[in-house]
Amino acid sequence: MTTSLPPQAIGPVNRWRFLGHFAEMLVAMILGMVLLGPLWEALPGGPALLARPDVAVLVMATDMTAGMALWMRYRGHGRGAIAEMGAAMYAPFAVLLVPYWAGLLPGHALMVAGHVLMVPAMLLVMLRRRAEYGAAHHHHRTAERGLLERRWPTLLGLVMTLACWVDPMLPPAPVLLVLPGTYLVIGLFRRTLRGPGVVALQLAGLAGYAALTLAALAADPAAARYLIAAGWLAHAVWDAAHFVTRRVVPRDYAEWCGVVDLVVGVTILFVL
Repeated sequence: MTTSLPPQAIGPVNRWRFLGHFAEMLVAMILGMVLLGPLWEALPGGPALLARPDVAVLVMATDMTAGMALWMRYRGHGRGAIAEMGAAMYAPFAVLLVPYWAGLLPGHALMVAGHVLMVPAMLLVMLRRRAEYGAAHHHHRTAERGLLERRWPTLLGLVMTLACWVDPMLPPAPVLLVLPGTYLVIGLFRRTLRGPGVVALQLAGLAGYAALTLAALAADPAAARYLIAAGWLAHAVWDAAHFVTRRVVPRDYAEWCGVVDLVVGVTILFVL
């Protein structure tokens, strides 16, 4: 839901919100570029096409726009604001492609200049809607939110694990320790480890994964693959339990982590 405020200058508090939303979109754009980039490389003829600077910059702009648009939609911006910001992603390259095709601009300059000009283009679009970007965003209630707003952790997890299907690999056994360790770290920062048996349960999980890691390191490669897959799949169940009980970690994190764990575990078993 787009926040509707009278068009006015950004006040001292709203200025920080404005800059915060700008930083969020920059991060979303970078994630879109990093996560979607490998998919283009995996397409038949993809590497050859991406070797052309004009194609590469348009693909990169598309990836960044996709990440930015998804985040803006989650933040409650309307279609008009999203379309304007998307246009700001492509506008610098649309201008620079003309001198590039004319042979007046080298490929590396096209790439660098386009990214540099993208930042002020974004700011100009945001300043046009300064009241909207300078205001706090309030999401719809869960029952009123669409698929993207409600299930964005699942969608993010699926996008982040696409490489598992394109270029599967066996994660090293010690990575298993990160799964329960992250819960402990998040719980410490959120102060959600309080309550009867909460710390003991998390430490027991860490101890169990430490034993599983040692067993995988000592086993032959075939057995180690099954042990590592079991660890990832078991943690998907762990995530689901925390998602349902709303304990220790945010539900969004438990949902995202569960999707990642499930995909990684399944690909280890059936793709490798």
